[in-house]
Amino acid sequence: MSDATVELAAHAAFTEARPSRPASYEITIVLTDDAEMRTLNRDWRGKDAPTNVLSFPAGDAPGEPGPLGDVVIAYETAAKEAADDKLTLADHISHLVVHGVLHLLGFDHMQDDEAERMEALERRGLASLGIADPYRDEGEAGLAEATS
Repeated sequence: MSDATVELAAHAAFTEARPSRPASYEITIVLTDDAEMRTLNRDWRGKDAPTNVLSFPAGDAPGEPGPLGDVVIAYETAAKEAADDKLTLADHISHLVVHGVLHLLGFDHMQDDEAERMEALERRGLASLGIADPYRDEGEAGLAEATS
């Protein structure tokens, strides 16, 4: 997994989401292990289990220029999911980065219409990177049910 791959995925999310005004944005992307992710998920979401990706906005106004926040990815979980789904690890982590960055830009998937819009942005962002539609064989909620 290269820094360039992660950077391209983050850029794809920004390109598809088109923040309301052109400006400088800053995000941090962290790859961690399942133990740390479990702690984060328990402490911040009350769920005592690892998850594949969490987003932590830097402020109260998602998508505003400046520091947006952090995207944390559980490397072990991502590697297992990629193997189970017969995906390359780079493609799957790219998807998780796009998903997490969209959260930092204010997108969510709590309601069906929100999930559809967010998934459409993910599909377009990933397609721009040459990555196949991650929802092609899944139900409507797809990854949105599994991630934050």
